[in-house]
Amino acid sequence: MSRRPSAYVPALVTVATVGVAAGAAYLARTRKKEVTGLVVSRVLERPVSRSSYSDLGQSLERAGTFLTGRAERAADTPANREVLGHIIGIERWGQGRLRAALGAKADLDGSYHSHRPPQDTPLRELRQLVTTTRAATVDLTRRLHRTPPDDTLTIPHNQFGPMTPKAWLRYLIQHADLESRRLRGGAAAPEAAPTSAAKL
Repeated sequence: MSRRPSAYVPALVTVATVGVAAGAAYLARTRKKEVTGLVVSRVLERPVSRSSYSDLGQSLERAGTFLTGRAERAADTPANREVLGHIIGIERWGQGRLRAALGAKADLDGSYHSHRPPQDTPLRELRQLVTTTRAATVDLTRRLHRTPPDDTLTIPHNQFGPMTPKAWLRYLIQHADLESRRLRGGAAAPEAAPTSAAKL
């Protein structure tokens, strides 16, 4: 005589899973600052705490090579142009924040939207802007290397709160890398059929 599996077991597992997810969501809502602080500390601050600005400049250049390659392979679609405009806008916005570490007056309340290229910017121009924008970030990093700010200096991020200039640079590297992975390439151009002269 075999026992039939109880119908209550899957239901109990489902309720438990939903309960854990709901608990995590509640915790994230009520302790958002602590969770955000932990993420910034572990993902952005800690990995670059011992890096020099020279190291970060090299990382930006290397990541920029991949970024430029992805932009060059991207098909001319509204979605790809949106992604590239977003990457450029965030990086320019971050540059503005980082200039505060060099003593410049920075707009610490504004959003990144005013730094985006216009919506109708053609893909060819967006590709050029990706390259020149990243080059400007590398140049800014070299300036930070020549005149390093105090290690305790923080600059506010609208979502993540106060971050050191090094964490800002890591954020810009990571943001562009992750966003550029959303770019989709076009179909390969079909090879031309050989002409009759080529067959001879």
